[in-house]
Amino acid sequence: MAKTSMVNREIKRAKLVKKHADKRAALKKIITSAESSYDEKMDAAVKLQKLPRDSSASRMTTRCALTGRPRAVYKKFGLGRNKLREATMRGDVPGLRKASW
Repeated sequence: MAKTSMVNREIKRAKLVKKHADKRAALKKIITSAESSYDEKMDAAVKLQKLPRDSSASRMTTRCALTGRPRAVYKKFGLGRNKLREATMRGDVPGLRKASW
């Protein structure tokens, strides 16, 4: 099991990303726009830098829904490799089975 504080930190990050997503998108659009002037781009860049660091979507990590493990998590199932294997062996995951050849 992962530390509860780490799982809670990820939940907090997800909330921040959701809260600031529109503002970040608008500022990035100004920065990449060809029509905006240099001063507008610089102002937008400064405003983007002043937003909380954790509001960036790239800082979120996927975690296993059962254990909170941050590594080897399958996005499609939301489970870590260990728990996915256990669920597959029990037959809980439709369409998955252990390979044998």
